[in-house]
Amino acid sequence: MPVTEEAIATLKAMIVSGELAPGARLPPEKELSRQLGVSRNSLREAVKSLEMVRILDVRQGDGTYVTSLEPRLLFEALSFVVDLHSDASVIELLEVRRVLEPYAGGLAAVNVTDEQLAALDRTLRSVDRSTPVEDLVAHDLEFHQLVAEAGGNASLAGLLEALASSTARARVWRGLTQEGAAARTLAEHRAILDALARHDAVGTSELLGAHIGGVEAWLRSAVAVPPGG
Repeated sequence: MPVTEEAIATLKAMIVSGELAPGARLPPEKELSRQLGVSRNSLREAVKSLEMVRILDVRQGDGTYVTSLEPRLLFEALSFVVDLHSDASVIELLEVRRVLEPYAGGLAAVNVTDEQLAALDRTLRSVDRSTPVEDLVAHDLEFHQLVAEAGGNASLAGLLEALASSTARARVWRGLTQEGAAARTLAEHRAILDALARHDAVGTSELLGAHIGGVEAWLRSAVAVPPGG
């Protein structure tokens, strides 16, 4: 194993074991390089790699810290990567969302609180079919994130947030080119919210699957990619 990768693996093990807890400051570079048995240059490369995936936070003039390690933060790196994908890859991401979001919606229907239902209702009432497309997409991101968070699984919510933000460009494109897309989206959101308010896990799951499937089907048609292609 290359020296830098070995240093990354050792730092990861220290974090996983709790030796370096979330928010902890790493020892000074000279001390840590001696502790890990690597050169300071190799340690810097390891730290840089872990900073890129939001495991470490390098603060100039202060030191290097373990981040909060919250799922949403860690999945930001995934969001950056998937933003670089082609339209065909975006379809694959929508397929993943179509599998995961109905499950998250079912969890939300069981666990959603009155406060969370009120927040969903507020974001839905803040837009209508005349709202600019970019603002509708922002609403869409917020709505789906609130649903995922209501399920109570932070890791699933973080993953879905990364996947949803990566497909935002496709939804802007749909809003600009498909007649009635805004009205359809808002009506589907209202139906999802109504199912959540009834604590209807099966209904919420089915509605979310159909909702995301509609975007996927439109994008497949727009870029001429058949199902499974």
